[in-house]
Amino acid sequence: MGTEAVIVDVIRTASGRGKPGGQLSGVHPVDLLAGVLDHLVARNDLDPALVDDVIGGCVSQVGEQSYNVTRNALLAAGFPEHVPGTTVDRQCGSSQQAATFAAQAVIAGAADIVIACGVESMSRVPLGSSTTGQDPFGTRMHARYPEGLVGQGVSADLIAQRWGFGRDELDAFAAESHRRAADAAGRGDFDHEIVPVRGVDALVDETVRPGTTTEGLAGLAPAFRTDRLAERFPDLDWRITAGNSSPLTDGASAALIMSAERAAALGLTPRARFRAFSVTGSDPLLMLTGVIPATARVLERAGLTHDDIDVYEVNEAFASVPLAWLADTGADPAKLNPNGGAIALGHALGSSGTRLLATLVCELERRDARLGLQTMCEGGGMANAYIVERA
Repeated sequence: MGTEAVIVDVIRTASGRGKPGGQLSGVHPVDLLAGVLDHLVARNDLDPALVDDVIGGCVSQVGEQSYNVTRNALLAAGFPEHVPGTTVDRQCGSSQQAATFAAQAVIAGAADIVIACGVESMSRVPLGSSTTGQDPFGTRMHARYPEGLVGQGVSADLIAQRWGFGRDELDAFAAESHRRAADAAGRGDFDHEIVPVRGVDALVDETVRPGTTTEGLAGLAPAFRTDRLAERFPDLDWRITAGNSSPLTDGASAALIMSAERAAALGLTPRARFRAFSVTGSDPLLMLTGVIPATARVLERAGLTHDDIDVYEVNEAFASVPLAWLADTGADPAKLNPNGGAIALGHALGSSGTRLLATLVCELERRDARLGLQTMCEGGGMANAYIVERA
């Protein structure tokens, strides 16, 4: 690499249940993201006029999240009009991709200061609404996959079947996610990454259920089985439920990324630096397994092994995804999502990448550890990954 891309700061809102009545459901997504952007520059005493670009992730870019929600949010935050913004969609990894693009722009010398961010208000812009009821695939995709692709929940069930994860194992993983998240919140471990939302009392993740048990989750019915799908997959016993899946979530997050030289000139102390990146496609029917090759690729590019990594953040879209990742990588489960994951902390799609980055950087600091690896599975069969190192 040439210029070094550093993370000066990374913050997020608390999670809100992504349904009407959730703690963030009364906040327009533009205002939700604007508040995070405003907090990011204010707590780092940064003149927003110095920002070269703002790159934001958002999945359902329709309605209140349409018309380039990132540009609208930075203007709503009071940034100067000359600061541009763009919105990217790599499905669940959208804001992780935004962080990658931001860092790569800095490394290439194309920018000095870039904010990577993301937002998703699943209470106000429901999952799937961006298709507006139309076919998003076209005739040639249908010709390539004549039986049709499936939703992510079905993919998660297919993964559980292929890797042999029983319902008890899936539910136990989910219960442990809630326990870890509740314990972390009780210790105040999220206090430095969560910022307030204007007009809302929301400093605690609403999606965490401290009393969750494997026994309690066992009573939930399969979430994604239909008669038509059961006919197509007759051997599938449908182990994925709402309890071992990530919940619908509202949230926003943002990271301040710049060159090490510019940080020094501004008197800012970097918290971490980017070491390596990867992105990969994978089987769009299984859809969620790309985290496995993406992890292998980013370790290879960094010249590292699993023994070198201190903390992993692997997005818990469904319990079967990190379990399959663990099974194939042989990574130490004690290093995986030590503060819980998306099953407990929520999965505000376009925001999740930089949300995970906030949690990862804070955990590296708490442990006085060096290296963290983050990877996200994504709709359509993709995954991205990066490795960060404490500065």
